Amino acid sequence: MQAAIYGLAGAQLSADEAAFFRDCRPAGYILFRRNIETRQQLRKLTDDLRTVEGHDGVPILIDQEGGRVARMRPPEWPAFPSGEAFDRLYQLAPSSAIEAARVNARALGLMLHEAGVNVDCLPMLDVRQPGAADIVGDRALGSEPMQVASLGKAILDGLASAGVLGVIKHIPGHGRALVDSHHELPVVEASEEELAIDLEPFERLRDAAMGMTSHLLYTQWDPLHPASQSKTIIHDIIRQRIGFDGFLMSDDIGMEALGGDHGTRAAACVSAGCDVALHCDGKMENMQLVARAVGDITPEGEARLARAMAMRFTPDDEMDFAEAVAKRDALLALV
Repeated sequence: MQAAIYGLAGAQLSADEAAFFRDCRPAGYILFRRNIETRQQLRKLTDDLRTVEGHDGVPILIDQEGGRVARMRPPEWPAFPSGEAFDRLYQLAPSSAIEAARVNARALGLMLHEAGVNVDCLPMLDVRQPGAADIVGDRALGSEPMQVASLGKAILDGLASAGVLGVIKHIPGHGRALVDSHHELPVVEASEEELAIDLEPFERLRDAAMGMTSHLLYTQWDPLHPASQSKTIIHDIIRQRIGFDGFLMSDDIGMEALGGDHGTRAAACVSAGCDVALHCDGKMENMQLVARAVGDITPEGEARLARAMAMRFTPDDEMDFAEAVAKRDALLALV
């Protein structure tokens, strides 16, 4: 199994992609808006990916947060609220906000399960900070770490109840970025005391099965390497201080916070301690660079992935999609 997760170019799995994936055996796949048209088309695509793998347990990821980060969109699928909606409710009624976040995530999970997607890159545990870049903004669950952790735990629970695995992101915290890491490298010069605030939600949810790193440079910990490519941050901060022992993926290596070609970027993430590099653009020439650069996943990484994918990937019978949405909307209406 290769230490990479790949995107796809379009709405159908091409013959070249199928051959490439059979040859390199990636750790999983991630879907974007370009891959999604209709319910029938999406289900066929995820079924085709499972056929290529030869089993049903392959991770098929998506960034379906709600708000502005949503790959499955109206009119084919309903819109979902951003994290800020649950933050606002939490200020008025914390327990109601936690339940709203949980049933919203259940509805999201039921929608993804129907489409054949089994991993959602959610919850976002980045603590919002004043003056930071809008890359976090209304996606955040709040600016107080215990609140962020409480809502994040509710999201993990709601997804799991629908047979979908969550991913805590962006470890060790993206909330202080002053620029968008899609376009340039954010440099965080916060003190140890300030960074402890960013770490707290991840520490509280350290038992999550999957996590995603950030492409931020934290000068307090490593002035030379962004977190995704820092052995110091991955070992000392993520694995030791936070205590996260789950399956760890990088953020998308196509983001321009990183330098070098895609193979160089991917190799640096894996060498630093990420179990896999996340490669999202679906371009064959870039995927080939990654495939030549990363090698196989480590035995420890493969074991962490196996533990994550051992969860129950079928929804329980608590409530259906319409009931979950109705309960969420009634709770959010309290604001």
